[in-house]
Amino acid sequence: MTDRFADSKVPDLAASSESGPSGGGYVVEVDGPEAFQALVDQSAQVPVVVDLWATWCEPCKQLSPVLEELAESYGGRLLLAKVDVDQNPQIAAAFQVQSVPSVVALVQGRGVPLFNGAVPAATARRFFDELLKAAAQAGVTGRVEPAAPAGPPPAPPLHQAGYEALERGDLAAARAAFAKAVAEAPADQLAKAALAQVELQERLEAGAGQTGDGLEGVLAAADRDAAAGQFAVGFGRLLEALRGASADDRELLRLRLLDLFEVAGPDEPAVAQARRRLTALLF
Repeated sequence: MTDRFADSKVPDLAASSESGPSGGGYVVEVDGPEAFQALVDQSAQVPVVVDLWATWCEPCKQLSPVLEELAESYGGRLLLAKVDVDQNPQIAAAFQVQSVPSVVALVQGRGVPLFNGAVPAATARRFFDELLKAAAQAGVTGRVEPAAPAGPPPAPPLHQAGYEALERGDLAAARAAFAKAVAEAPADQLAKAALAQVELQERLEAGAGQTGDGLEGVLAAADRDAAAGQFAVGFGRLLEALRGASADDRELLRLRLLDLFEVAGPDEPAVAQARRRLTALLF
């Protein structure tokens, strides 16, 4: 295998790369010539196994999981790069791929065929072991760290300001940040929900222990229900108070229901039922 590295130079598909392949662990997805060039460069430190496959290829679907599991088992002594030949025809042409699946390797920027077609895990492992021996003879004995999984995207600045204010216990600052976010983007459901939750917390602190059968007592009780996760109880309390309430009180009850709908979120089953009851009572 070593002799074949010398006469199988993989042509540069890009002069340089500012973005590498995407993926996680020791398996990467190649999404273009620039990403592939990054792997060609990396093959100077660690062997890169290239799985050339296609979405319509049934044997590819059998082989790919085998290769991925094997790649992980070597703990960074090699990388597995997955290349969809239909999306990356330049890369397929560079390896003169005639059929898929085809598995080749890169060592010091040079390519060598490994095998074609779906093979058992034990057979693929033998090829990988031989590849590592040949790579070591060529002086390629590095090890790579597993790629970290992509984290969640950063929160928008106003959201972040609101969350930081909540961590400090500054409800007024949190309310101001989320209110500004809603004003700037009225369709921002996360900001609307956060604002409703902050306002609920403010009301709870301002009216702690407030009781009674009057309107303020009903509103405070519904807030406590919502804070305890008893949304159906709180909604029911407010909806019952709507019956026979004055026009001004009905508006206050309606607005409080809408606020608590935001707190509960659209996935809370009690919200849909309460919305229907609210519509029936108002119209």
